[in-house]
Amino acid sequence: MRILMVNKFLYSRGGCENYMLYLGEHLKKLGHEVEYFGMYDEKNTVGNSAEKYTFNMDFHSKGLGRFLYPFKIIYSFEAKKKIMQVIDAFKPNIVHMNNINFQLTPSIIYGIKKKGVPLVQTVHDYQMICPNHLLYNFEKNEICEKCIKGSLGSCIKNKCIHGSKVKSILGAIEAWLYGFLGTYKKVDLYISPSYFLEEKLVSAKDLYKGKVKTIHNFIDKEKFTCEGRETKDYIAFAGRLSKEKGVEYLGEVAKLLPEYNFKVAGDGPDKIILKNIENLELIGFLSGEKLTEFMGNAKAILVPSIWYENCPLSILEAQAMGVPVITINNGGMAELVKDGVTGALAKECTPPGIAEAIRKTVENEDSYNSLRENCKKERDNILSVETYCEILTKEYDNLIAR
Repeated sequence: MRILMVNKFLYSRGGCENYMLYLGEHLKKLGHEVEYFGMYDEKNTVGNSAEKYTFNMDFHSKGLGRFLYPFKIIYSFEAKKKIMQVIDAFKPNIVHMNNINFQLTPSIIYGIKKKGVPLVQTVHDYQMICPNHLLYNFEKNEICEKCIKGSLGSCIKNKCIHGSKVKSILGAIEAWLYGFLGTYKKVDLYISPSYFLEEKLVSAKDLYKGKVKTIHNFIDKEKFTCEGRETKDYIAFAGRLSKEKGVEYLGEVAKLLPEYNFKVAGDGPDKIILKNIENLELIGFLSGEKLTEFMGNAKAILVPSIWYENCPLSILEAQAMGVPVITINNGGMAELVKDGVTGALAKECTPPGIAEAIRKTVENEDSYNSLRENCKKERDNILSVETYCEILTKEYDNLIAR
């Protein structure tokens, strides 16, 4: 099978890119041909035989070309033309899109369907129903679902995209345009990483009914094992230090629980909130084996995100290593943690509610040891990339046969 993977960035930049690159690598191991289409960048690690990529749009540049970006990020004639050229050269059986907005734009959907190729998209966030992709109001630090109900003016009013009025106007225009054109109807299948996200899509617009399949994310199960782990006396947080990730709550929880030690791995714009808290240690950004060791040796993992996380890898990875997880009872997070079995779901999305969930998890030694054993058993239910590819290629085959 020939598979064309599409994403705006073609190098390891974040969770979406890592998903695409790891998936593509394994599909190749299974004997499939895989090529990639996206934006040109010197850091690209994958590509296509036609050597066709879109112009690199650097939103931080000061060149004159940046004045054309407002037109290009809504509808890119260049991306549509070049992906058709890649399809002509590679002749894929299936196209699998990931994150495409702004740098590639949904214009490529028209090019793909003009060539008559089945089209799959993994939905990594809420982009199709929310211009800032998060269903989250940065100004008020709270969940916001106004755009689901068609109130795109709220995006502009609240400057939901990077705090910029101009970017928010462009984002609202893009959302309105592709909604008006019915562009997303042309995608044959959407892969959702959580049932929560699937429900949000289906309840927002009828066009998604019957077109969404939920498959939880996969992890490298050989890397995240229970073997050789030493449980140490700290509650761990690993991730971007920003408000939507619950950083303010994390700081308040640490103050409410002075008898516990908290260690935080990561960096971000709201790091200052966590400084000078006596029982909280900032250890900086970690990756690779150091991050795995940090998580695997923790007493428990804390995921206090305010926004609706879809299927956090940190939860899956922690459980695979036998580490209980404390998180919020909403979004895709609630699908992954069984309250009182593999961790705890805070009854209230507040610092006192999270603090109570932590106590419930670690105070009783017998109960805590039972949670750890249950996490090890849950490991069998977490998808490996092999199982994920088996499920995905069956969906590919169904679309191609259709």
